[in-house]
Order: sequence, then C-alpha cells, then structure tokens
Amino acid sequence: MTLAPLLEQCLSIAEEAGRAILQVYQTDFTVTEKDDHSPLTQADLAAHRCIVERLGALEPAYPCLSEEAADIPYETRRAWRRYWLIDPLDGTKEFVKRNGEFTVNIALIDDGRPILGVVHAPVLGVSYLAAQGVGAFRIREGRREAIHTRATAARPTLVVSKSHRDAALDAFLAHAPEHEALSRGSSLKFCLVAEGSADLYPRTGPTSEWDTGAGQCVAEQAGATVWTLPDWAPLRYNQKEGLLNPGFIVIGEPAYGWREKLKAA
Repeated sequence: MTLAPLLEQCLSIAEEAGRAILQVYQTDFTVTEKDDHSPLTQADLAAHRCIVERLGALEPAYPCLSEEAADIPYETRRAWRRYWLIDPLDGTKEFVKRNGEFTVNIALIDDGRPILGVVHAPVLGVSYLAAQGVGAFRIREGRREAIHTRATAARPTLVVSKSHRDAALDAFLAHAPEHEALSRGSSLKFCLVAEGSADLYPRTGPTSEWDTGAGQCVAEQAGATVWTLPDWAPLRYNQKEGLLNPGFIVIGEPAYGWREKLKAA
C-alpha cells in the first residue's frame, strides 16, 4: 500500500476516535491517575480501542505501540521495522480543563523515522496530516489545503507548552533572541510551526515517543527540522529501551541559523 491512500484511512480512523472522545467530553467524566501520576479518562481508553481495532484491520498489518498499551518489551519491539505509534488522546490535561486543545495522534514509524502522521483536534474541528512523498495538509471547516513553514519573522514567534512549563524552558526563553511567545496544548505546537503560524517550538520537559511522532511528521513534511537538545541530533524512535524523548526543538526555517543565534544569545 502506498502512503497516500493509507494517509486517508488514518485520517478516517482519527476522526472516528475523535467522535468517541467527544461522547465522553460531553459528560461528567471521571479522572483517574496512572502510575506516573498522569491523568487518564474513559475517553483515552475509548479512543485507544477504536484506533487499535481499525489499524489492525488494515493491510498490511503493522504492530501498534499506544500510550494505553505501552508495556511491550524492547526485546520485542526492537525488531519492528515499521509500526504504528499512537497517542489516542494527546493532552489529557487540556481535555480535563475542557479547553479543546487536545488531539488524536497516529504516526507510522519506519526505521526510526515518522513517515506518516495525522493530528486531529476534534473540538477545534481541525486536522493536520502528512506523509513522506505526499506533503502536509490542514483540513478546517471541510477545506483541505497544503501547508508549509514560513520564513522566520523579524520578531519570531515561539510556541511553548501550555501545561508543562519548567525552569529549563524559562531559561531557554530568557536566552532566546527577542520574540513573541504563544502557549498551546498537545501536538498542536508542531502544527503551528508546520502551518507557518509560529517559527520555533522548543521542548525542554519530558515527552514520550507517542506524544511527538505524528506532529513531527507533519512538521517535517511541511519543511521543518526537528533536533534533540542539547546535542542537535535527529529525533528518532524505537532506538532504546525507554520511551521518553530527550528535549528537542522544532525549527520552521532551517536556513535561518537558529543554532548559532541561540548560542550567541
């Protein structure tokens, strides 16, 4: 199967999962706590079941790694060349706050790189999708349009986490060139860079691989680059036993020279 029709199928699956999430969102849902003290709702689980079932019916069938079923030994998944990386509800804290800034994330990883990604925000009514060799797109109010990163603004816009700000990020912003700052939840931060609404997304706090795979694909296919911090290496997947990412930075205009400017600031 080529990536273009597979991308459309993944969009349909993400939208179906979004509808399952909204059914819970409109109720007086309860919130429980995982072992790592992060929140969990019935919406996370409903979306997980929907996505895994639908992806499992696709041909060819690839293994799935989801936030809600992540207890797969590295000895097993290290042999995976191509697999689905899923966050059924990215931004559960935003879901609990009912601010709408949460997403369904589905990515296809190939040899450590995201080659297909769908980010669907059911409350906001917007979807971002991309695939290698296909391009990057935004769907809003039924209209699909290609998206691309922009040339860096004279006063750059940096987009940062809404619910996971830390001292390291404050230090980064204090030493960055003069800029505007926006805060957004979930993987929408990748998408703001991808569509040209922001120039840079620095992330110093912890994320897991399912938090970033789909958004990274959208950003990269729209023209961005994604580097780990502090070593400036490509952000890759399934390369180690743990599933936590290092810090990273998403750069909308790679030729702008952000690395040098950040060092000089």
